[in-house]
This record gives sequence, structure tokens and C-alpha cells, in this order.
Amino acid sequence: MKPFVLLATRAEDVPADEEYALFLRYTGLDERDLVRVRLEAGPMPHLDLDGLSGIFVGGGPFNASDPAETKSPVQRRVEQEFDALLDEVVARDFPFLGACYGVGTLGAHQGAVIDRRHGEPISVVPVTKTRAGASDPLLDGMPTTFDAFVGHKEAISQLPGSATLLASSPACPVQMFRVGANVYATQFHPELDVEGITTRIHAYAGHGYFGADELELTLAAVRRAAVSHPSRMLRTFVERYAR
Repeated sequence: MKPFVLLATRAEDVPADEEYALFLRYTGLDERDLVRVRLEAGPMPHLDLDGLSGIFVGGGPFNASDPAETKSPVQRRVEQEFDALLDEVVARDFPFLGACYGVGTLGAHQGAVIDRRHGEPISVVPVTKTRAGASDPLLDGMPTTFDAFVGHKEAISQLPGSATLLASSPACPVQMFRVGANVYATQFHPELDVEGITTRIHAYAGHGYFGADELELTLAAVRRAAVSHPSRMLRTFVERYAR
């Protein structure tokens, strides 16, 4: 089998390593078949799409809607690298699944309006499939409405005509979309479980996702409902695109 690639941008080792472990667990891949590239540590290597089965993108600290003058050199480099990669990915309709930061990368590439009107605090929210989502193969077998972990400062408020809306939540109109037949992005986190999001809550305390006195409330919010369905998407993606 040709390997998959996980493009990651987390600078903190503990959540970065746990993110990789969670992708391994829920895709069913081993380290040989899911190659991790930490983009915050250095430039994106050349990715020969002919030698890959597909691309995953994990979550990250960057916000596409931040003013250009406030973006770090690393963020500007990463955004330029994703833009170039997505030129080829979209043109070839190559299998791609971006989780959370995938909305910023693919959405920005396609000209979506990304702003802070539909941010969601770290929590569990009900995500509902659209009519297009109900027939999408990546969401096959999932309930019409399922609980998912979220936590984001920005979101897409308007999709471009090139995108198909697949799922929404009450506070965030674009939870998942597709470009072409095989290029996907989710605002929610399909890779997370309770332990994984707990690690991130502790790692990113003080990063503006919740107030200094809201740690316990945030931890309680991610335990209020069982989250079991979104991770199925990762195994489905691998089964659909492994070659």
C-alpha cells in the first residue's frame, strides 16, 4: 500500500505526539503507512502524489483570518506551502482530509469567507448532515446528527461555489465540506477522544480558547456527551483511498 501523510503544525510535543497516535489508532494505520510531517519544524518536503494514497491535515494554532501583519514567519510559510500543495490536490481531485485546520487551509484556498462570527468554545456539539452529506461516502453509516468535539476561534461563514456543504452545527454553519469528489475538510475533530481533547485543553490553556477561570468548566463541557461516531470517518477514508 502507498502511504498516507499527516501534515501537522502543533509546536508542543505532547499534543503533537498524541494527535499522531490518535490518527494511527482511528485510521488503523501503522507508522510505516502514516508518515507524519511537522510543518512547524521545517519546510514541507516535496510530496509526490503519485506515491501516496492520501493526505490528512491535523489541527493547529494558526488562524487564516488573522491580519497578515500579525502572522508569524512560520505561519506565512506554512500557508504558502499549503496553497501550492492544494493547487495540485484540487486540480487532481486527490484524496485529502483536513481536520479543523483543514477548514482554514482548504477554505482559504477556495476563496471561502473565514472570520470569527462562528467560533465555538471547546465543547461537544451536535453536527447534522445536509442532504448532500447524507449521500456522501465518507459519512456513510453515520447518524444524521452526531456529537463531535469542537474548539475554534474562526470558521467559514460563506462557502464558495466550488464547495459542497456536508454538515452543520447550530452555532457553526460549515462543519464539513467537500471540493470535487475527494477533497474534504471538517471544522470538528474526527481524530479526538476524551483523553485527547483533555490533553489539548491543558496544553492550550492561556491561548485564548477559554478564560483563566474556566478550565474546569471546559473539561466538564467535553465530557457532557459520549463522542464515538466522527472517528469512523478516518477509517472510512483509508478504506476508500488506500492503493
